[in-house]
Amino acid sequence: MTLLNPRISRTLGWLALASLVVLAVFGLWIAPPDNVQSDAQRLMYLHVPSAWVAYLAFGVTAISSALYLWRRTRSPVWDRLAGASAELGVLFTGLTLVLGSLWGRPVWGVWWAWDARLVTTAVLFFLYIGYLALRRVPASVETRAKRSAIAALIAFVDVPIVHFSVDWWRTLHQQATVFTPSLNAQIHGVMAFTLWFGVLAFTILYLYLLDRRYRLEALEEDLESKELARAIEERVQGAGTTAPSGHPAKVGAGR
Repeated sequence: MTLLNPRISRTLGWLALASLVVLAVFGLWIAPPDNVQSDAQRLMYLHVPSAWVAYLAFGVTAISSALYLWRRTRSPVWDRLAGASAELGVLFTGLTLVLGSLWGRPVWGVWWAWDARLVTTAVLFFLYIGYLALRRVPASVETRAKRSAIAALIAFVDVPIVHFSVDWWRTLHQQATVFTPSLNAQIHGVMAFTLWFGVLAFTILYLYLLDRRYRLEALEEDLESKELARAIEERVQGAGTTAPSGHPAKVGAGR
C-alpha cells in the first residue's frame, strides 16, 4: 500500500534527485558568498530547508493524529501517516542541528551554544524520539495509535516555540530570514532564489521519502498481523490435540 501512484512516486524520486543536484550547483558555485559570513553562509541553503521540512513533517504528524482521534475520520491510514512523517521529522531535525553546529563553529566560535533556538530545537528532537519510542511499546493497535496521537499533539506545541524563540528571547541565533512575522524576506537576488529552490527541493524529497516510509509501515503492520494470526492458529491447533486433563488425547478406540 502506498500513498501515491507508483509512477508518481518514481517521478518524485527522480525530480528530488535532479533538484538536489541543481541546488548543489547554485549553492556551491553560482550564489555569491555573504559579505560578512563568507562561504560559511552557504550552509543556509541546506540548514533552512531542513528546518522547514522538520516543521512540515511534524505538522503532518499532528494533523494526522488529530484526524485519527476524531471518530468520524478514524482510520489506520492516519496512524501510519503520522508515524512515517514523524520519523522523517526526526531525521531532518537532526540534520538541522548538525548543520547549525557546522555553521555556528566559524560564526560563533563554538560548536554548540545554549541558545534559545538551539535548545528548543534539541527538545523538539528528543520529544519526537520519545514519540517514536512510544509507538514501539507493545499494545493493541488501537491503544497504541490513540496514545501515540495524543503524544504527537503534545509534542507539536514545541514547534511554534522553536520558530518564534528568536523573537521572544534575546539569542545568538539570527532572526528569521524568510519566514518573518511580516513575511518580508531579508534576502534577495540569486541568494534568495537558491534558498527558495532549496526549500522546494527538500519538500519534494520529503514527499518521496514519506511515500516510501508509509509503504514500509503498511508492510510491517501486515507482517505483524500475519504473524499474530499464525500464532493464534498454532495455539488453537495445539489446544485441540490436548485432552482436558493435560494428557495427549487418544486417537481411535483401541482395546
